[in-house]
Amino acid sequence: MDGATHYSIGDLARRTGLPVKTIRFWSDRGIVPPTDRGPTGHRRYGPAALARLELVRTLRELGVDLPTVRRVVEREVGLPEVAAAHADALAAQIRLLRLRRAVLTVVARRGSTAAQAELLHRLAGLAEAERRRLVDEFLDAAFAGRAEPGFAGIRRSLTPELPDDPTDGQVEAWVELAELTLDADFRAGLRRLADQHAADRAGAPGVRRDAVAVVREEVAPALAAGVDPASPRADGIVAAATSRYALLCGRPDDAGLRRRLLDRLEAAGDPRRERYLRLLSVVNGWPPPESLAPVLDWSIRALRARQPLP
Repeated sequence: MDGATHYSIGDLARRTGLPVKTIRFWSDRGIVPPTDRGPTGHRRYGPAALARLELVRTLRELGVDLPTVRRVVEREVGLPEVAAAHADALAAQIRLLRLRRAVLTVVARRGSTAAQAELLHRLAGLAEAERRRLVDEFLDAAFAGRAEPGFAGIRRSLTPELPDDPTDGQVEAWVELAELTLDADFRAGLRRLADQHAADRAGAPGVRRDAVAVVREEVAPALAAGVDPASPRADGIVAAATSRYALLCGRPDDAGLRRRLLDRLEAAGDPRRERYLRLLSVVNGWPPPESLAPVLDWSIRALRARQPLP
């Protein structure tokens, strides 16, 4: 070192912790040029080289390419502009990594086949417009042609809206939910529920509750009290539930109505429906829905126990 204002490459390496090879490489590219050369021809650097090296190291660790780094240190382009561009690029990479992680997590949890993994990967990579189209096709399969009041609200309540900056859990939930929307049998089951609900409220003005909501109000207390659905104690509970259902759809409370109610509850008891609602709540950031499986199971067992013998 010549005086206190010049440093050799070795001096810079010791002060910055950077390898001599790296400093020489950056120097050869003109990013950290030497101030002059000593009597032996070795490169010498001024005090400003230390600050420049720290800036270059920071930018390189942040993923900025060398040509852009040179433009920044030469003040051909502003650092805030470069930082904003690279922040956007990193955000895109982070989203992509989240999607890949979500797919791998679901594949590992399920023990998926290669074909299933390929489908999940494709669903995870859908753009916003493609996600919207997939959801619309799914909901159209269930509600197309339904102009009755209330169905528009039901459709909105079943629509997933993945946020622009989703959490890992939301991405995982979206991947699984999207796969579920492609299940033809599940689509048919949802259509069946919509048709049943429309039939129950045919000719009734305004929005009316569905069979599950009506039955739940009668059955939930009995379930909490531990009443056996096949026991005589359940007779009054079943009668109250079927009576309310009869009023809902304007039919007499007879054996035919009870078979009709049983059919509705069995359709609603599809575990894929509850899984969809749970995934939907995660994607949309809603509170988790209450499980209706215990109520449905109790009600189905109670109605079957009271069906007349064939």
